[in-house]
Amino acid sequence: MRSRNRKRLVFHEEIENNTAMSEKILVVEDEEGLRLFYEEELTSEGYEVITARNGKEAIQRLEEGSPDLIILDIVMPVMDGMEALSRILRKDRKIPIILNSSYSAYRDDFMSWAADAYVTKSTDLTELKTKIQDLLKKKRGK
Repeated sequence: MRSRNRKRLVFHEEIENNTAMSEKILVVEDEEGLRLFYEEELTSEGYEVITARNGKEAIQRLEEGSPDLIILDIVMPVMDGMEALSRILRKDRKIPIILNSSYSAYRDDFMSWAADAYVTKSTDLTELKTKIQDLLKKKRGK
């Protein structure tokens, strides 16, 4: 009985290598299949993932609590990503935002420059995951 109540020592390296566990990512994507794919992939990387189907839901999720990073689709119903980006920036400029779109033409849109990164959608999430890691590391100040 007594051994169950023993506390386990956690070493600095374990904490350092597990920083993703406490980081929350908001994925804003109108396509359900992609939204679930991103959620599954990012959860397996150790992130806490919350989702929204459009910009309006994204704003609601922000009111419920601030994520550490936002992945934002651009072309969505109800409220598109550019309008959501503008509203999010007015609310909290400290949250890194990755625009994630199938349309590379939006990369040249002046408003997209306000985002921290722009990634063209792909089934290979290597570039997206790298941007996430880089932006979160920068936010942590490392």
